[in-house]
Parts: sequence; C-alpha cells; structure tokens
Amino acid sequence: MKLTALRLHNVRRFAGRGVAVEGIGDGVNVLCAVNEFGKSTCFDALHALFFQPHTGTPGAIQALRPYSGGNPLVEADILTGQGAYRLTKQFYGGRRAMVRELGSGRLVAQADEAERFIAGLVQGGTSGPAGLLWVRQGITGIERRAKSDEEGEKRARESVLTSVQGEVESLTGGRRMAQAVANCEEELSRLVTATGRPKAGGVYAQAIDERDGLVDTERRLTAEVRDLREALDKRRSLRARLAEIENPEQQATRLRDLSQAEAALASARAHGEALKTAEVEAALARNQRDAARQALDDHRQNLARFSVLRERDAEGTRKRDEALSQQREASDAGQAAVAAVDAAERGEREARDLLTRLEKALRARDAAEHLAGLQQAHAKAEAGRAEVETLQAELKAISLPASAVKQLEAIESDLVGLRAVVAARMPLLRIDYREDVAGAVGLDGVALGDGEERALTRSSVLEIDGVGRLTLTLPQGRDGHDELAEAEARRAALLTTLGVAHLAEARQRESAIRELTGRLDLAKQRLALLAPDGLPALRETIARIEAQSAGAPELKGDPETVRGALATAEARVSAARQAQREAQTVRDAAGAMVVTAERALASVASELAGLAAVLGPEEGRQERETQLALALADAERVFAAAHIQVEALRAGAADLAGAEAKFHRMRSVVDGSAAETARLREDAAELNGQIRARSDAAVEEAWQESLDKLAAAQKRLAGLEREVALLTRLRNALEAARAEAREHYFAPVMGELRPLLGLLFEDATVTFDEDTLLPRTVSRNGLEEPVGVLSGGMREQLAVLTRLAFARLLANDGQPAPVILDDALVYSDDDRIERMFDALHRQASDQQIIVFSCRQRAFAQLGGTILRMVPWTPEG
Repeated sequence: MKLTALRLHNVRRFAGRGVAVEGIGDGVNVLCAVNEFGKSTCFDALHALFFQPHTGTPGAIQALRPYSGGNPLVEADILTGQGAYRLTKQFYGGRRAMVRELGSGRLVAQADEAERFIAGLVQGGTSGPAGLLWVRQGITGIERRAKSDEEGEKRARESVLTSVQGEVESLTGGRRMAQAVANCEEELSRLVTATGRPKAGGVYAQAIDERDGLVDTERRLTAEVRDLREALDKRRSLRARLAEIENPEQQATRLRDLSQAEAALASARAHGEALKTAEVEAALARNQRDAARQALDDHRQNLARFSVLRERDAEGTRKRDEALSQQREASDAGQAAVAAVDAAERGEREARDLLTRLEKALRARDAAEHLAGLQQAHAKAEAGRAEVETLQAELKAISLPASAVKQLEAIESDLVGLRAVVAARMPLLRIDYREDVAGAVGLDGVALGDGEERALTRSSVLEIDGVGRLTLTLPQGRDGHDELAEAEARRAALLTTLGVAHLAEARQRESAIRELTGRLDLAKQRLALLAPDGLPALRETIARIEAQSAGAPELKGDPETVRGALATAEARVSAARQAQREAQTVRDAAGAMVVTAERALASVASELAGLAAVLGPEEGRQERETQLALALADAERVFAAAHIQVEALRAGAADLAGAEAKFHRMRSVVDGSAAETARLREDAAELNGQIRARSDAAVEEAWQESLDKLAAAQKRLAGLEREVALLTRLRNALEAARAEAREHYFAPVMGELRPLLGLLFEDATVTFDEDTLLPRTVSRNGLEEPVGVLSGGMREQLAVLTRLAFARLLANDGQPAPVILDDALVYSDDDRIERMFDALHRQASDQQIIVFSCRQRAFAQLGGTILRMVPWTPEG
C-alpha cells in the first residue's frame, strides 16, 4: 500500500476550511514547513483515518475537532496491488466511512464494510504490523509508555517476526510456539494468577476454600467429640468419689473423731490456765528476791566504797594523774551500761508483751477457776498502785534536774582551784615593831600586832600613829577575786535552785533518787504482772468473770516457752542495771580524783560524808546488813516454793498445740467433706447438661461425616494441584525452548537492521529483549551499552532504523506499508542526520517513506519528493 494524496477539512487549526497534500510518490516524500503550519495535524488526521473507527469519539478523535466545533473530515488516496482507492471518514455529525475506486468513482464499501476494508490494509490496526511504521513527534517507541500500548506493539512485532519465519520453522520459534505458550497461559490463568497464587473465584481457589472450611469444621467437631468423651469419663469419676464421701460409716467416724479432739483441747486449756497462775506468782516471788538481793548488794557496795574512799583520802595526791584516765574509761562504761539497760529492758518489754497477750487469750475461758486468784491479784495490784504513787510522790519531792550534781561538782572543783590561786597571788603585809616604838599601825581600822601577817585587798588603808594614813591600791583583775566571787555566786544560785545546802546533801539526794527509782521500777513491774492492762481493765475482767463464771468453758495453755524467754530477759535487765550502778559508782569515784590534791581531798571528804549519811550511823550498819540478808533469805524460800509448784504443773501439762492442731484438722476434715460433696454435685449437674446437649446434637455422627467430606475435598484439591504443577512445568519448558530459539527468531530483523547500522556506526550490533522484542543493548567498539543510557539523538535514530527494518520485512512478506515520520529526528546532529538521509533513501528504493519536519534547512539535504499543503474544498 502506498499513499498518493491526503486531504482534510475542519480538522484542528483548519477550522471551517480544508487543505490537501497532493502528488505523494514513491520513495522519500518530504513535507517541510515552519512550526504551527499543520504538519502534525496532517499526521494525526492520517493516523485517525487508518486506525480510528468513524463511529467513536475517543481522545484521538476529540483532539482533531477544532475549538469552534464541527465535523472533522479526512480523505486519502491510496494505491494497492488491487488498484487505486479513495478512503473517506467523517467524525461526529454526519459520521461516515466510504471506499471508492479512483478510476470509476464506484463506491466499493461504506460504514462497517469500509472499516473492514481499511483494517485489512493495515492488518490489525495500531497493534498490527503497519502500526509499527508510524513514528510520532517526540516518541521513539523505546521509552516506557502505557502498558496497553507496549503490549500492542509487542504483539505487532511478534506477528511480523513469526510471519516472516513461515510455517517451515519448528514449533519453538514460530507462531505455533506462541500459540502453545498462549494456550498454556490461558489454562493456567483459569486456576492461578500471574504470581502463582490461586485465582479468586476460580476452581482451584474454590477447592482450597472448600478444603479449608472442611478442615475447620473437622477440627471443631473433633474438639466437641473429645470434650464429650472427657465429660463422660469425668462424670464417672465424680460419681465414684461422691459415693465414697457419702458413706455413712465414714461420716460417723469423722464426727466421733471431731468430738474427741474438742474434749482433749478443753482439758489442755484448763491445765494451762492453772500453770499460768502459778508462773505469775513465781515471777512475783522472783522479783521480790531480786529486789532483796539488790538492796543487800547495794548496802555492801556502799560499805566497801566507804572503806575505799578512806584509803583514797591518803593516796589522793599520788593517784591524781591516774584518775583522769579512769574517769574517761568510767564514762564510756557508763554509756555502754545505759545502752545495755535500754536493750535489756526493750527485750523484757517485748517478752512481757508476748506473755501478756498469751495470758490474756488463755484467761478468756478461765472464769470460774481463777476468780479468787484474780481478786487476790486485784488486791495486790491496788497495793502496788498505792506503792507506785507513793514512790512517785517521794521522787517528785526530791527530784533533781539531769546532770545537776555533775554541775555542782564541777563548780566545787573550780572553787577549790580559784581559792588556791587567790591565796597564791594575794600580797601580804607584816610589821615588826621596834621596842622603842610605842604606837601601832592599823590596817583598815584594825591594829596590826607585832609580827602579824595580813593579806592586802585591792584597796587598803594603813593608819600610822603620829604619821598619817597610807593608802595602798593594788592592780585590778589579776588576783582571781572576781572569778572566785563569780564561781561562788553560781554555786549559791545552783544550791538554791536544787534546794540543798551543800554538795554532800545533793549527793545524798541523788543516791536516794536512784534507790527510789529502782524501787519504783520494781513496783511497776509487779503492777504490770498483776494488772497487765491496768486496774480498770482488771476490775472489768473480774466483773465479767463473776457474771459468766457459771458456765465458763475450761481452757488450757502452755506458755512455758514465753515465760522462759521472759525470765531470761528479766535476768538480763537485772544484770544490766547492776552493771549500770557499778559503772555509776566507778564514775563518781573517778570524778572525785580528777581535781588537784586539795580538790581531791575535798571531794573525797564530801563523798565520805555523803556515804556516811546514806549508811547511817556506823554502829547500826552491821545490823542493817543482817536485816537485808534475812529479807533475801525469806524471798529465796518463797521463790523456791513457787518454782517447785510451777515445775510440778509443767510436768503434768498436756500438749496444747497438738490438741489444737488435731481439733482444727478434724474440723477441716468434716468441713472439707461437706464442701467437696456440694462441689461434686454441682460439677455433676453441669456435666450432665453438657453431655445431654452434645448427645442431642449427634456430634460423633457429624464428625464422621465431616471426615468423609474432607477426604473427598483433599482428593479433588490434589488433582488440581497436580494440574497446576504440570501446566507450570510445561510453560517453563516452552519458555526455555523459545529462549533458546531467540537468536533464530531475531535473525530476519537483524539481517535488515545490520546494513542500516553500518551507515551510522562501524562494527555496531543490537540485542533485543526477549520479553518486549525491543532493542535492549547496543555494542560498539567492544563496549555494550543499555539503550536507556544512550543520548536522545541516538535513541531516535535507532527507533527510525528499527522501523525501516520492520518495513522491509513487511514488504518482503507481501505486506508493504508506508513509513510515516513526524519530526522523528529532532535531536540528531548534522553529520548523523545526513547519514540518516542516506539510510532513508537506501530503504526507499522499493518502500514509500513520508517525512514531516519543521527543520527546513537541515531537511533540504534530504532530497526526494517535496510536498506542499494547498487549500481544498470537499465536494458536495
């Protein structure tokens, strides 16, 4: 097919008028004009004539219509092997398509028949071989475009290659290979997607969904059958256990054991209360014994101390330096003793609190048996309270501020030193009268005797008979009188504050305070033992017991361990207090030895006086010691008797903890049996409901049916999976065979393209992509380059040459078609464009080529037939 003329009316910029391009001949035809002259309009109109149906208005047709509207008309004269024809198409209003013979004007075809006639000329439209030979302005065909356009051109190129190969080629390289691959792909597409996944809505996907649904159903029914069987087994176990628990003989045995354990617990608690009372009395006796022993020890220590102080009175000067070290050691020992007393008393309080709580719990059931003991304890507690109040009143009457005695001792020591200093610094005045002097000298109004020494004060007046008055003024502030007066004032103020006359009386009061404090602590302990919660609580307890003594239950307790801990704590308290008192005595002695010899003598004398006052007259000291020893012996006898009674009760004490444990165990057995019976009945009722519900639903029959359906579905799916695998394997084998035959497949186009490439490049070859059938790489001078990295001019030159090669293939196959280029060489340089002109003329020997371009100067060297656009008015 060759074009001989092109005419268009009311197309794009030619609104309301027409133009024509006449005289299109063989070989190269060139229409060269300035921009906006209508060259691309002619190209697009000619393209629409051959490739767009006259009945539609797609985007390409809409682009032909001018802004003012109207009906685009396109007409072309062609020459084929059958003759010359005129093709006419009008779009939009009055749309029509016609084919006429040029010689006779006979109407050959119109409407759809005309469309079929035109389609036969181009063999498949834009997707046919002829569609490859149109190169639009700015589009080489190598760049990436819409997928539909790329697929259409790929099929066109493939059609050209396979048609050229002919039927003599084997299956792996020609149309039968393409058809086999297409049939395989079609069969696979019914089952899977392009990525190999099951196709949605397909037979394969439906089989998988059916299989998965049956698997889920089978799993659910299997779980229900398993639950049903487990429920049946569990119900049999529950019924056996329920029969065992509800056995009448076992129930009677459990109740009998519970009654016996309860009686044994009551007996043990009663015996424990008796033991508790005896231990309280033994504790009081022990406290009295300890107090008597402490009083005797204190008296003996005071006697020993009195004797020691007498000896130290003579040795004070020699041991002065040694006393300083002893004073520091005694102070540390005193602090340690105080800390030890605090720790021991804290431990005793904790043990006593624990014993008090135990006794309080045990006394809850001891109403009738111990009412008399409580009343006696109340009487003793009242006496103890009175004793405590008396001792507190006595302590309040003689109380001294903390460290007051130490302050007074320090002031006394300072006074001794200051007096010594004043005496050493005071100037003396002595006068010796001559025998012939009858007068006398007076000092401050007092006559001085012969040889008499008198101390001078700060300002003294000497009166000399017959002579006059002599005033002596001594320096101020250096004789120690002010310091001595200040110290004496502080001592007087402190003595007044304390309410004592001297240091010895203060020490006597301190000793009395310590003795009263010890007695008060002992009285408080006795009161705490007799009334741990106080007298009001004891009275309330007695009243409650008196009201409830008629039917009080018997309780027993065994506080032996707690009492032993309390005894140990009390012993530690007594030892710590003894150590504290000894440390205090040593500290007092060491403090008296710190001062100078005179201060030591004064301190020792003062302490001796204090001890004498504490011990009383010397002739009665031995008698007092004898009385204290007799009191201690009486207290020890009372304690021994109480201890024997406690031991006797302990020897016959029952195991209260064991009785309580057994009672609680038997109670828990009875309660546990009842609770388990109720729980088993509830579980059995729930299991009966579950079993009845699953039995009514015929779970096992449904489960067996689901297994059969699942086996059938898996068999169907396995068949489909085998089919997919076979088709996939076949497709891969065909693709591999076709890939091996690509070299033969591309041989025709390479045979046509190689001479054209030689016009532009020396020793250049092109490789084609197996998937797109487009040029992929260009090899020049041993270097292979991807088409995508080539310059724009190189890509457009390669696109034109490739189309010329395909045009030659079509012509050789008996399907000649014109090559139409619309500004297809816009990026080529002058040298390359001349070589492209040579290539065009080489191919134009038996091929029609139509070139549209705006590069008038460059394309003047192309040669060929020069075309012109002239006005045209359509007929009719």
